[in-house]
Amino acid sequence: MAQTPGSTDARAQRKTRVGVVVSNRMTKTIVVRVEQLVRHPKYNRVISHTSKFKAHDEAQSAAIGDRVKIMETRPISRDKRWRLVEIVERASTAPPVPDQEAAPQPRPSRGTRQRRGGEEVPTAQLEGKPRRKAAPADAASMHAPEAGPS
Repeated sequence: MAQTPGSTDARAQRKTRVGVVVSNRMTKTIVVRVEQLVRHPKYNRVISHTSKFKAHDEAQSAAIGDRVKIMETRPISRDKRWRLVEIVERASTAPPVPDQEAAPQPRPSRGTRQRRGGEEVPTAQLEGKPRRKAAPADAASMHAPEAGPS
């Protein structure tokens, strides 16, 4: 009995991997990072080996941080040989609810900045590089070479 390429037995033999989406910026393409634990042949230590695969995401449903299952498939482009099968686990950073509009944040007044807690602090009180001071009136004399004993 000859197997056709579309039979279920052929699909069962395809490689599958589970990994985390690290990029979804390309159209209908996601980059999945797959991590494998392998034992070093000489030192017998367990090493984490990471591979990145470009996978086809037709519905563009995967987000960064999602744990996904990908399956080997025919070449779709130069780099894509995998396709998204399912989203195993959604990332904890879910997108905001579209029904609720975010209230506009008030801008800090001029000459102040906001700290992480939200309090406004005058810019002069912030630590960091001091502002440039005005040059003294005799700046030319400061940079002229001194006449030493000759």
